[in-house]
This record gives sequence, C-alpha cells and structure tokens, in this order.
Amino acid sequence: MKGLRRINQLIKINNSYIDVLNKGEKGPIVIILTGMGCSFEEWYEVIETLSETYRVLTFHRQGLGQSELGDGIQNTASTVSDLAEILNHFQIEEPFYLIGHSYGGLCVQHFAKVHPEKVAGVILVDSTSVELKELEKLDLPVLNQDSDELWIEKSLDYSTKDKQELLEIIKPSLNEKHRQFPKAIQQKLLDFQANPLLYKAMASEIKEWTIDAEVIMSLGDFPDLPLIVIGRDKEYTIESESKNGIPEGELIEFEEKWEELITNQSILSIKGELILASNSGHSVFLDRPDLVIECVHNMVQRIDSVPLLQK
Repeated sequence: MKGLRRINQLIKINNSYIDVLNKGEKGPIVIILTGMGCSFEEWYEVIETLSETYRVLTFHRQGLGQSELGDGIQNTASTVSDLAEILNHFQIEEPFYLIGHSYGGLCVQHFAKVHPEKVAGVILVDSTSVELKELEKLDLPVLNQDSDELWIEKSLDYSTKDKQELLEIIKPSLNEKHRQFPKAIQQKLLDFQANPLLYKAMASEIKEWTIDAEVIMSLGDFPDLPLIVIGRDKEYTIESESKNGIPEGELIEFEEKWEELITNQSILSIKGELILASNSGHSVFLDRPDLVIECVHNMVQRIDSVPLLQK
C-alpha cells in the first residue's frame, strides 16, 4: 500500500463490493474497525491526524455505507474474512496496528487470534467483551427493555423501508461533535443512517454476537501482542445517561460491570495496558480523539524502540 492520499473506493471482496477509505502516504499501517451501525466518517478527526504520520485504512462492513450486502451471515467471522481479503487486495504484508471500537473491537479480537502474525499491536476502544453474556445477567428492568430481540425486530423492520421512509422514521441527526466536521462529511453521516441495508446487516450482527463471543473464546488465548485497552469514563457516562430517564441505580450497576469487563480485556495479553478515558462516553473517538491518537503514537514508538533482536 504505497503513497495514498484520501482515497474512497469500492473494491470487490468475497463477491461483494466493499467501501474502503485509505488516507496517508507514509509510515506504519493503522487499520480501524468501527462499531455496530457506525460510519468510518465519524472517525474523521482521528483519521485526519493519524494520516499525517501513518497510512490509515478503514472500511464499511457489508451493508454499511456504500458496501454491498452479500447473502451470507454478517458476524465477526465474515469481518475477519473480508479484512484478510482486503489485505490481499492492497498487498499488505507488513504487520499493522489494529484498532477496534465497540463491536469492531470484538471483530479485532477474533482477527488477532486467527492472524496474530499480521498484527503489530492492538488498541481496543471501549470494546465489546467476549464475556458480554455477563451483562445479560444483570437485573436492570429499564435498561433491559432495549433487548437484543427488540433491536433485531426493529432493525429488520427498518430494512424493509426505502430511503425516504427511513428519513421520515428515524429523522437522521448529527451531534455536536459531528457538526464540527466538514459539510461533505456531515452529509455522508446523514445519508449513512438512511440505508435499509445498514439495518439488515445490524440485525444479523446482533443475532450472532453472543455466538461470536463463544467462538472467539474457543480459539484459545489472545496472542501476547502489544495491547492498549481504552475504556469510557464511568461517572461521566452515568451522568450523561441519567438525563435520558434511566434510573441511576441501574446505570451504576451496568457501568461497574462494563468497567470490569473492559479491565479484563487489558489482561488478555502480558503486554496489555488499561487506560480510562476521562470525560468520555462510549464514543471515545469523538469525545477524546486526542487520547486515541496519543495511544497509537505511544504504541508505535514503544515497538519501534525495541531492539531488533528482541522483536
């Protein structure tokens, strides 16, 4: 992958066209896997800054953005397969740094176990845990109203609508951070939300992710790769979400368990490190892009400083 400016392109991968973004002309390769239902355009600030020093690659999973949706199941295994083919397409042979947010972090954990030799280091950003079943055990009447079954049902319903119908139903909007991006990026984010295929893909990912977690755990230990785990700010999140009418007691119980699972991820590797992002909710890349960028720099510098004989 030589000398790339910002290039958006559709490439044929596993019989489907995939929406890929490349940005940057030099340095190590950084690959970003986004969260469920999330556009890589939300990472605009992080990608713009990192691409000054690194070659950044990211893509929309099948059904998201301009990516086509194939006939198969959408799960972490399909993402691992697509990423492997994307690497082949761009003839990427050198180890790269792999960042995963939320559900994308679950995909990263799967990929790192299957292809550890391809990965120089991993950064998990408030990532879904392979122990996600622990969250289902919590007695949270209000929070549990938004069950996986309900999200699957809603997503499948949305997937039957056309773009205009979706615009009227979901009324796409941008948050304060999004509105700081260039107008063209803002429009892409609005269009992203009104894509019926997005919701069909999400329904499959939600339906499969508990099974995915079990599959990932069955693959054995996480490789001893350099690992930085970034978790959200528990108190900040509780304060923010309590404004939405969710009982504070439920939020405290959920956030304590979430932080426990995030902490557990940091000991997946003997080279693991835990960082809690102050003043940040789940979307750390929006609330604290500076921290994500700093973690990439620190990881690359730490690895580059290791003598060759020790690598």
